[in-house]
Amino acid sequence: MPVEIASPTRARRGAAPTWDAATATLLWVDTPGCRVHRYDPASGRDGTVELPLAVGAARPRTAGGLACNLDGGVALVDPGGTRRWLAYWSRDGIRCADAAVDPAGRMWAGSGVGPGGWLTVVDPDGAARVAVPDVVSAAGISWSPDGTRMYLVDGPNGRLDAFDYDAAAGAVSKRRPVARFAGAGGLPASACVDADGCLWVSLDGAGAVRRYTPDGRLDRCIEVPTPQVTGCAFGGDRLTDLYLTTAPAPDAAAASAGAADPLAGALLVIPDAGAGLPTTAFAG
Repeated sequence: MPVEIASPTRARRGAAPTWDAATATLLWVDTPGCRVHRYDPASGRDGTVELPLAVGAARPRTAGGLACNLDGGVALVDPGGTRRWLAYWSRDGIRCADAAVDPAGRMWAGSGVGPGGWLTVVDPDGAARVAVPDVVSAAGISWSPDGTRMYLVDGPNGRLDAFDYDAAAGAVSKRRPVARFAGAGGLPASACVDADGCLWVSLDGAGAVRRYTPDGRLDRCIEVPTPQVTGCAFGGDRLTDLYLTTAPAPDAAAASAGAADPLAGALLVIPDAGAGLPTTAFAG
């Protein structure tokens, strides 16, 4: 399948793509660059919103604007640009990670990198509770088409995990691995679920995106012509285009060697890669 450049932006580390059906645009973030991008496939424009802190993910809100998982907590950005904290948990050494909205409109916000991170459920009124403790770095938070499973990428430990999901309570149980990536040539950075219930996993360091069945069987592998593939999500009017975020190489020597790579940090797209699921806007 051909991999195309959607936006040639040179993000420091792209992440957390998500399709905003209300505006027919793709939201994605440059985490260390403190920017939220909004890519419009119809015009090719990739606008940005500057934030004062690193941003792990930005998700659309039913009231308009964005809910952003920042270093320090979850903040709401109103359509006019006004920002306010919804849930604040700033602690030394804890950084923002991915976030996603469950079918009931709650936000699941990851914190990490390093021991002591967690996955927190944030209700629309700002009430927050830790749902999964001891997460090194939460990413790829997603749900099965029938809403009975939640998935989580534990990238540093090379795992894609599943949980039983209680939609009424907004709670998870019975964590178990679906796929392991030791020796895969890269670590899982994110994941999304398609309409068949299969999981697409972006591999950071391997230059690939892989599709796994719900029981963990490798079903498909698409090579990507840049090594750091950091996020994946379906978008477009029919949710058939697979968007990929990327990043430059993390170490200085590799970054210098790859300085001429025009795809490092760009937003990429694989047209007609499959069929995605609609995303839910945060109800706050």
